[in-house]
Amino acid sequence: MFTGIVTDVGEVVAAEGAQGTLKRLRISASYDPATIALGASIACGGACLTVVALGPREGGCWFDVDAAAETLERTTVGDWKAGTKINLERSLKIGDELGGHIVTGHVDGLATIVKVEAITAGDNPWGPTARFTIKAPSNLAGFIAEKGSVCLDGTSLTVNTVDGDLFTVLIIPHTLAVTTWGERKEGDKLNIEVDLMARYAARLADARRAG
Repeated sequence: MFTGIVTDVGEVVAAEGAQGTLKRLRISASYDPATIALGASIACGGACLTVVALGPREGGCWFDVDAAAETLERTTVGDWKAGTKINLERSLKIGDELGGHIVTGHVDGLATIVKVEAITAGDNPWGPTARFTIKAPSNLAGFIAEKGSVCLDGTSLTVNTVDGDLFTVLIIPHTLAVTTWGERKEGDKLNIEVDLMARYAARLADARRAG
């Protein structure tokens, strides 16, 4: 379980395996390796992956994860290669602050950035914000609600507006600086996980109609 609050930006340093079957990735991070156990879950770009090997490196650690066929089919993981930057989040512990929203790390599909607008606010000393217009997959669009939550590439965000399968999110200067959002551009694919509450509400409504 995660919150969508990114705690590090990792970098893929090696990628091995056949597309569509099993892919092993080595990721460098600033985490203390002594705090990570084999079998731990880490959200990598929004996808919950299991640590299968790890070790120390200067400035932090490296860890290996395996991505199976389902993950490669539904997420951007299949396209990751050496040099790819990814948002990371360690799994939630009992007693941790829930700063974002409840995120499972089970990516629902791929969304697409269709427009990026820089927004300057006069002499804002923290830099510009950015508005992203994003196209949701048709089967997920109904789960996106104005002022609701959505997880994109592992980042918990508030939906500003919704128009059919298009929705917008506003990214503040801090988030642009400490996540991969500062590098995102039109046409990029994003791992999307819809809000868990919206999913269950829709399932309940379907069950009531069927009954």
